[in-house]
Amino acid sequence: MQIYRIKTIDRIAPEGVALLDDRFAVSPGEEDPHGIVVRSSRVDTDAYPSLLAVARAGAGVNTITVDKATARGICVFNTPGANANAVAELVFTMLGVGARNIHRALDFCRGLAGLSDAEIAREVEARKGGLRGFELAGKTIGVLGLGKIGVRVANAGALRRMRVIGFDPYPALGNIHLLSSEVVLARSLGEMVEQADILTLHLPLSDKTRGLVNGELLGRMRPGAVLVNYARGPVVDEEAVLASLESGRLSLFLTDFPTRAIVGHPQVIVSPHLGASTEESEESCARMAVQELKGFLLHGAITHSVNFPTAESIPAASVHSRLIMINRDIPDMIGFASHAIGAHGINIASYLNASNGTVGYNLIDLETALPKPVLRQIEAHPGVIRTRVISYQA
Repeated sequence: MQIYRIKTIDRIAPEGVALLDDRFAVSPGEEDPHGIVVRSSRVDTDAYPSLLAVARAGAGVNTITVDKATARGICVFNTPGANANAVAELVFTMLGVGARNIHRALDFCRGLAGLSDAEIAREVEARKGGLRGFELAGKTIGVLGLGKIGVRVANAGALRRMRVIGFDPYPALGNIHLLSSEVVLARSLGEMVEQADILTLHLPLSDKTRGLVNGELLGRMRPGAVLVNYARGPVVDEEAVLASLESGRLSLFLTDFPTRAIVGHPQVIVSPHLGASTEESEESCARMAVQELKGFLLHGAITHSVNFPTAESIPAASVHSRLIMINRDIPDMIGFASHAIGAHGINIASYLNASNGTVGYNLIDLETALPKPVLRQIEAHPGVIRTRVISYQA
């Protein structure tokens, strides 16, 4: 029986790890794993010679060398939606803190320690006016990014009687259909930004989104607007944010990503990367990541990969071996593989091909074993990135 070596990085919820049965050897100290489950640490896929897949227990994969992984035929998974509720709830928790000056109010009350009740009452009456805030109801909130988290934030805003405007440059129809009918979709980023009292960011980090919220964009916001970043830190140009706070263009910046430049700033409320830090979210992310990794290692199945196409297929009882061929998305790869196998008298029970425009992924089920010379012939094709054979017969 094939035993797959699994490396865990960071604290992975035990409910997820428990899904790995005796077909897997799990250790945080594994130096040459077949699979990795990680939360937030950096992963250089080139550091692991036998690596087949990385499952990130969370949505963002900017800490994983995805391009290197793709070049080596390593599948990278994430867990979209598993932490969506946790992040969306925290966004409105922190908005409430900022809108009602709760952070300052708590500090004020702590400063009353040691006073008599009469003195406390006098201080409260004299100074509570300086803590007056504003209500979220009636305000316009712009939601940039309508993935699993952004949709929840948009819908929650509508439930709070806010005017909600959403924009996503690459919308997924499945997510858009989940939006409340009260959410208005903007036709451009500028159209949304110019109307927003509050702008909240829910975008992945990529070359296109890095520094997206810059001085030019902030300059189009309403004076006194609030910026919320519970997506990824580098999506925001911090120098531009600090300048906007100084000028009054922004009145408040809420973020989950502390840096030296912003901690301690009186108009910045920072939490220490708590977006997905709930028991429920960590468990959900861990379970989803482990299930994705198991499906890939045991059967070559792919769901929620950021670099490979979706491909799911359960082998029939008559299948002896499953050949996985990962190739560059170029013409005639299906014909090449089919001919190479058929020319040796091997019957193909089923053939599933999927592509994402960059990578072609093939699940080829065979009724007999695949001879090594045939495998070497397939691997020698310049378009083939990687192959793997899974045997279902002893």
